[in-house]
Amino acid sequence: MEPRYESNEVEPRIYKQWEASGYFDPDKLPAAANPGAEPFTVIMPPPNANGHLHAGHAMFVTIEDIMTRFARMRGKRALWLPGMDHAGFETQVVYERKLEKEGRSRFDMTREELRQEIWDFTQENKVHSEMGLRALGASCDWSREKFTLDPDIVKIVYATFKRLQDDELLYRGKRIVSWCPKHQTSFSDLEIEDVERVDPLYYLQYGPFVIATARPETKFGDKYVVMHPDDARYAQYKDGQKIDLEWINGPITATVIKDSAIDMAFGTGVMTITPWHDATDFAIAERHDLDREQIIDERGKLLPIAGEFAGMKITEARAKIIEKLRAKGLVAKIDENYKHVVRTCYKCGTLIEPQIKDQWFVQMKPLAERAIKAIERGEVAFTPDHYKKICLHWLENIIDWNISRQIAWGIPIPAKLCDQCGHGTVDLEDAVKACPQCGGAVHQDPDTFDTWFSSGQWPFATLGYPDGRDFKTFYPTDVMETAGEIIFFWVTRMIMLGLYATDRVPFRKVYLHGLVLDAKGQKMSKSKNNVIDPLEITKKYGTDALRIGLVIGNTPGTSLALAEDRIRGYRNFSTKIWNIARFILMNRPAESAEAGALPDISDREEIRQFAALKAEITAHLEAFEFHLAAEKIYHYIWHTLADKVIESEKPKLRDGSDAEKRASYALLEHLLLESLKTLHPFMPFITEEVWQIFRPGTMLMVEPW
Repeated sequence: MEPRYESNEVEPRIYKQWEASGYFDPDKLPAAANPGAEPFTVIMPPPNANGHLHAGHAMFVTIEDIMTRFARMRGKRALWLPGMDHAGFETQVVYERKLEKEGRSRFDMTREELRQEIWDFTQENKVHSEMGLRALGASCDWSREKFTLDPDIVKIVYATFKRLQDDELLYRGKRIVSWCPKHQTSFSDLEIEDVERVDPLYYLQYGPFVIATARPETKFGDKYVVMHPDDARYAQYKDGQKIDLEWINGPITATVIKDSAIDMAFGTGVMTITPWHDATDFAIAERHDLDREQIIDERGKLLPIAGEFAGMKITEARAKIIEKLRAKGLVAKIDENYKHVVRTCYKCGTLIEPQIKDQWFVQMKPLAERAIKAIERGEVAFTPDHYKKICLHWLENIIDWNISRQIAWGIPIPAKLCDQCGHGTVDLEDAVKACPQCGGAVHQDPDTFDTWFSSGQWPFATLGYPDGRDFKTFYPTDVMETAGEIIFFWVTRMIMLGLYATDRVPFRKVYLHGLVLDAKGQKMSKSKNNVIDPLEITKKYGTDALRIGLVIGNTPGTSLALAEDRIRGYRNFSTKIWNIARFILMNRPAESAEAGALPDISDREEIRQFAALKAEITAHLEAFEFHLAAEKIYHYIWHTLADKVIESEKPKLRDGSDAEKRASYALLEHLLLESLKTLHPFMPFITEEVWQIFRPGTMLMVEPW
């Protein structure tokens, strides 16, 4: 053995050996010859193909690789299926920033040109990310790798879309959506970031009423005044009553509406509604069949209904509108310190402007009901357990899902839209030439699917649903491991769509890890200049040091502050392992390589103690308590094997008889090799390297646990 362990030399060499062995493929494992071998499946949460790997990727790679290597060593047909996500909107935003730096804009390109450029961009990033996953030790089956834009994946996504229509769970209609004026697309509610702000709250005189609003710019078309039917303050006003009053641009006639959605404690308990630009107002208008009128366009500017303010951005128009109302004597008072939550685009921070638009929606309640029953029956378990309640609460209060996105990059929606009546028809075969409702001319829907619609089908789509051999063998999968922050975006949707398409849950276990934070406990971001590149860390300290540093002390679902000093400390552990192995090897008796040359030491107390420890570690791994399992083997190697057992055997190795030397060596070699087996899922590179020095011609990754 070399005097020092050189991780940068060892790791790429060992990984090439693993790949060449074919053992990442469950069909080539020794277990594949056993008809009764139990399958074990993890589907990789596909990293976005729009950038390089970050510390969060290192976290999921480590945890999922631990699961897979543990299962593989226990004789299971272990499949860890890798993939990459085209990441629709996320990728388009990244590419738009690239275009801005180059002095270009996506609005100066055709959709086809933009799609081709982004395709080339993602393919470059995809290759880089795959190299990064290898560098992190991911023992996934590259022969089965999938991309969310692969034709077979798209075909399955389209089939689900068509089935939803056939089952009357899909509809297209004018409904209110969350619209980003900058990115010119709608979002689902999960892609909205709620931000607390302090703004003025304006109390405006609306005929005999005083209404409170933080958005006077939306009020030009308000002609309905709404109050709770049980509000005694307004008992004299009747539902449907007409009231003439002076408003922003002149006299109007308002109609009284009584609706129980009104919060009697907010403001004065009475409000006007803007159905086009507020979800609550839209719901009221739906219930009472009220008119809707657009006030603000898709770019955040006021329309002609605003009169002299038409064409202004709402931010610049607000103060001028208030001045006009004040001149008319219609400003009752202003509360300058109104704390409220505003909805913003999670990418650019632009205020979301609700708009009524024709979009494709999925009725979610029927899908959610099946998911709720499956979770309550225990068909899907959660680690940490409290995520079960969080998941159920969201499913019980689910709303319909807008799956349309007004972007070029993504899976095109296979549908035709009528030029005359706007009716949408699912058209997988490009066969619809006229509107089935009115006979009018049709055109291709220009929108793409929400990324989560395709990735929500990832577990069964990647395995070749419905007839693929892998689907029949490896579905349902065993574990879905991912970040807790996307439980609503992704996990619940996979459960719903998996049950809908296959009648089975897509996975039996959900393991949710927390965020990887910087050394100060802050969320990593490029703007803070605190992003940790895991590959830079591995070059300095070795992949094994990073991996075990991400696991020890990291309880499921909690965030981990990752300091470089922490990883440096675990590099010392790699050095310790190397030195232990080197010391033992230096004391190997010359005849030990011969069969039966070493004495039987199975009755030694140290052997029994390690067997008991390994049973505990096995139980921790089975319970997904990776932090406890890693900590126990770490402490055993450093503080028991090195500090106690080796030290107690040194006198015999130095001064003992040949029989005593052989017995001491046999004990130390046995404990070292068993320790390497137990540590392998956590620190695969150094354990494999040392194992092969002691057992040439064999491979630790498939040694029996």
